[in-house]
Amino acid sequence: MKKRIINVMVAILCVCALNSYAQQQPRIPEASSTQTIIQDFGLGKISLTYSRPNVKGRKIFGGIQPYGEVWRTGANAATTITFSEEVLVAGNKVAAGTYSLFTIPGATEWTVILNKTAKQWGAYTYKQEDDVVRFKVAPIKLQEKRETFTIAFANVTTKTAELYLLWDYTAVAIKLATNDDAQITANIDELMKGPKKPYFNAIQYYYENDKDLNKALVWVAEAEKAEPKGPWFKLWKARILLKQGNKKGAIAAANEGIKLAKASNDDEYVRLNQNVLDQATEEK
Repeated sequence: MKKRIINVMVAILCVCALNSYAQQQPRIPEASSTQTIIQDFGLGKISLTYSRPNVKGRKIFGGIQPYGEVWRTGANAATTITFSEEVLVAGNKVAAGTYSLFTIPGATEWTVILNKTAKQWGAYTYKQEDDVVRFKVAPIKLQEKRETFTIAFANVTTKTAELYLLWDYTAVAIKLATNDDAQITANIDELMKGPKKPYFNAIQYYYENDKDLNKALVWVAEAEKAEPKGPWFKLWKARILLKQGNKKGAIAAANEGIKLAKASNDDEYVRLNQNVLDQATEEK
């Protein structure tokens, strides 16, 4: 028994020593840093990993990256994108999974490609027969230079988003969409049966997606019973009433929201309710 304990301790010490040695090893940074970005989208997530080269005074598109040739969309390993659920990419259905993201830059038109072989170094082993989706987009001329290649999500809603590729003076926007409305609505209905009702999120979803606003107002009334001093539900009531064209009701709700927000020293909700009040007053 004593021998076994000694052996275990020796093993632990060896592992610790190896970890310490690994941590102390000299490291050299990659010329093109790696970045992983994750974006919530619909009921799922989109994650993307890529390497970020710099311009370094070079001519990029039509230069070191010739027009008409397949590009890894970054540096080092091919860029990968993972969808946790089915999405629409430029109107094309793409199943959940991980794909490599290739592009073919052009002066007036780019080809964007999702390829089923996710782990590739560069585009050296790229095969067109493994493409899942391939479509055309027009590049956008940037006014300001982007030294470091950047991929970013923008204009994200519960249903749509844009994925931007930005480098040097060029940008490319890829339109994404998801159709989870039926499932989200069913989830809301199910959650409303439980003890913790998601009033805030449900009201916001119905408002932003032009669903049954009368139903949303019923939720507002129920939520206010639980939080009578909360200015946030007055805000959503005002927004919904204004969207329905009830300016008088919107003004009354916004004024109540401002009063509650001031009482609790909540400057943010004073401002938000005031914004609705201003809109309702301007539209009268």
